[in-house]
Amino acid sequence: MQKYRPTANDTGIPVLKIKELGQGKVDEHSDQCSENIDSQYKVDNGDVIFSWSGTLMVKIWCGGECGLNQHLFKVTSEKYPKWFYYFWTLHHLKKFIHIAQDKAVTMGHIKRSELEKSEVLIPSNKKLIEIDKIISPLLAKIIALQTECRNLTALRDTLLPKLMSGEVEINKINN
Repeated sequence: MQKYRPTANDTGIPVLKIKELGQGKVDEHSDQCSENIDSQYKVDNGDVIFSWSGTLMVKIWCGGECGLNQHLFKVTSEKYPKWFYYFWTLHHLKKFIHIAQDKAVTMGHIKRSELEKSEVLIPSNKKLIEIDKIISPLLAKIIALQTECRNLTALRDTLLPKLMSGEVEINKINN
């Protein structure tokens, strides 16, 4: 994202790095990139992100719009539902971590060839559709709740100092 810094006419968006992925949010210390980057490099709530270098992890991002930094993959599929590729990536994570630790000189990482060796069992279309009817609504609810939690946390962090300083007052409520 260093090549895509925000310009004077561009407010910018935070850059999603391994640190932000691990903490589940961006903050005032997060780097910024142009909001005019290609959509394949944009991360939105609900995207599956795989950190393949350094700290290996798989997360469903719910921290708002960001730019995708190096060492992270946005895992997608046009053929399979999100839960399917999320859980299979998560299933292989322990193996990926072991491979990265064995090859680590300074920072362990996974090569694309290791990803290609990972096997995935694919159910029949009928079974996939049956399972999807159950899992997709649950995953959508999880994403919505995590996003709402992030928004409520930001609201609390904005209002609490103003309440404590007296800048904002709560009117007394009559019983």
